[in-house]
Amino acid sequence: MAADGTVGAGTGGEPGYSDSLRTFGAVVQALREHAGLTRAELGELVRFSPHTVASVELGRRMPDAAFVERAEQALGNTGALRKAAEHLTRQPGLAAWFRQWARLEATAINLCTYECRVVPGLLQTEAYARTLFVNQLPPLGDEQIEAQWAARAKRQKLLWERPNTAFSFILEEHLFLRRTGGVEVTRELIDHVLELAELRNVEVQVMPQVQENHAGLDGPMQLLETPENRWFAYNEGQRGGLFVSDAKEVSVLQMRYARMRSQALTLEDSVSLLRRLRGVP
Repeated sequence: MAADGTVGAGTGGEPGYSDSLRTFGAVVQALREHAGLTRAELGELVRFSPHTVASVELGRRMPDAAFVERAEQALGNTGALRKAAEHLTRQPGLAAWFRQWARLEATAINLCTYECRVVPGLLQTEAYARTLFVNQLPPLGDEQIEAQWAARAKRQKLLWERPNTAFSFILEEHLFLRRTGGVEVTRELIDHVLELAELRNVEVQVMPQVQENHAGLDGPMQLLETPENRWFAYNEGQRGGLFVSDAKEVSVLQMRYARMRSQALTLEDSVSLLRRLRGVP
């Protein structure tokens, strides 16, 4: 994380790499520097480009068997790289920039989400999510779509597995009026959201289409509180996400979210609106 508490953009639907890759890369870098080699010099010894060496060291690339074996021999033949390579894994389905947030999300005691683009992943049905995946550009392959849905379905278990975590969602009315995926997909989605809204730890509010004052016009946001009572924020854009840990910045977003809660429909009125939308032919 940078000093200002932000993480910059990643790459579209790129599967995120696990911490094991970063750890492996750090070991390669430490052994290289101990040996007094530059990346270019190590690249010559392992017969890979300096760019590939850098990608491995930064945890961005899964090293193949040839890289591991040659690097092992070039950097002392201690067995450390061979052993470390046995534990290399990827974290499929989660974009690289989202991993840090997802880790905090798994233990948060409060999660607040405002969305104006799509229904949040935690509330999506499989049909709705697959519609989003199928329409991504550049197109995703079948394996990528399956991995993304598997990761999303796993995240959704938080709603049931963490009954002591408070989930708050503010959703724009037009997310349902757009009928993403068609009428039947939308009806199923509304039914699903209404079912989730009955959980004691889930609150769903709808921001009506006609709203003269709106504190969320700068875009979607997510806020969470950790068990240590620290607050963080996450804002996502077209090609990446921004993780925010600076207390002053998070405080601004908290104020905006609190104002939106007062501007959105009440919990009861939100449910009533969703039921009316569900009945629209």
